[in-house]
Amino acid sequence: MLNGSSSLDEALAYLRKGDTLVVTKVDRLARTTANLWGVVQGLEAKGVSLRILNLGGETIDTGSATARLILNIFSEFAQFEREMMLERRGRESQRPKGEGKYKGRKPTARAKATEARALYAQKKTHTEIAKALGISRASVYRALAEVQ
Repeated sequence: MLNGSSSLDEALAYLRKGDTLVVTKVDRLARTTANLWGVVQGLEAKGVSLRILNLGGETIDTGSATARLILNIFSEFAQFEREMMLERRGRESQRPKGEGKYKGRKPTARAKATEARALYAQKKTHTEIAKALGISRASVYRALAEVQ
């Protein structure tokens, strides 16, 4: 997978010479400039055009120096926006921790471990136990493994 997106990978694999790949924004195509140019080179090798709608909807001739410059600039802005969003998210999650308000997710599955073991002793399946207690099957397996 190029981008962690199987839909994008499927679309890229499906494209043929003469096709045009249309994306809404540069950041929908790639997360980093290096990743974008890998995608663009793959499209060029296949003879596929690229159209980015928020750039006026024009088809971009990635063979021209001007189009490559514009694509580079927009790609860098998209990467910058993503990095800023990740930084903000990190700061926002740290503030409550520093104030002692956020202690993490409550261990609901661990609290139900005794009940899970009791149901297992009654010959209930892992799926039945998970449904009865409102926890995942993986949590049931973990709760039962802690005993052994």
